[in-house]
Amino acid sequence: MMREIEDFLYYSRIERGLSQNTIISYQRDLNQYVAYLQEEGINSWSDINVTVVKVFLQRMSEANKSAATITRMISTLKRFHQYIRQERIIDHDPMQHIKRPKKGVQLPKTLTLEEIETIIQTPDTTTALGLRDRAILEVMYASGLRVSELTHLKLDDLRLELGLIQTIGKGDKERIIPLGDHAIYWIEQYLEKARPELVQDSSVPYLFLNHRGGGFSRQGIWKNLNQHVLTAGIQKNVTPHMLRHSFATHLLENGADLRIVQELLGHADISTTQIYTHVSKQRMSEVYQQYFPRA
Repeated sequence: MMREIEDFLYYSRIERGLSQNTIISYQRDLNQYVAYLQEEGINSWSDINVTVVKVFLQRMSEANKSAATITRMISTLKRFHQYIRQERIIDHDPMQHIKRPKKGVQLPKTLTLEEIETIIQTPDTTTALGLRDRAILEVMYASGLRVSELTHLKLDDLRLELGLIQTIGKGDKERIIPLGDHAIYWIEQYLEKARPELVQDSSVPYLFLNHRGGGFSRQGIWKNLNQHVLTAGIQKNVTPHMLRHSFATHLLENGADLRIVQELLGHADISTTQIYTHVSKQRMSEVYQQYFPRA
């Protein structure tokens, strides 16, 4: 059974061009699925029917897995069973009548401008690492980049004289993002005073370098951010994606057009961006309740 999974992952990576993170997610889900099948004594894909799948999903629910986790699992299994039917490994699709659970709208968590400012100003910019971290935080908030986009940002992607950076996002789509004066200033300071101190191999193309002179990992960005959040005394579970959410929300709260925000975030579908309008309305309601004397 593992051979078919390996073939599916190869197909997803090479022919469909899916990201490494998606492939890892598929592999994790399918390994969990196979472990369940083996516990049930099922050793052939042809022996799986809709009841087998429903019991598996029910067990996930009983194990208090979130609706989002179960929904992702269903998506993975639908893709996989479609693939093995397409390859004529099975002649039926047990996922055909499995529906994804309806999800409520979960509003993205954001930070206030005051919280953003506090976190951004935390690094000690008299040191090379502090100067680097200040530039990283400025770019994260000013651009709304995903963490993977930030870690892959290269020196050649900078167009500081034009106030722009370019990045390759999901689906290998290139987009151009403007930067504010603050972000540009701190990038220039980092390039002049900190990066030369951190670089050990001049062939490393990445803009932001770790203390060993290599590129950052996603976990490295996360760990760095958490350290500065703790130092800033912010009592929230702040994630890199929360800065992206805050970037989008603050733009809309200040009158930005939804289509422009969609382009800046690199969303293929505007419905993905529209979640931020709910956040803005929620914020408007909170302000009303707080300040209107007869609320």
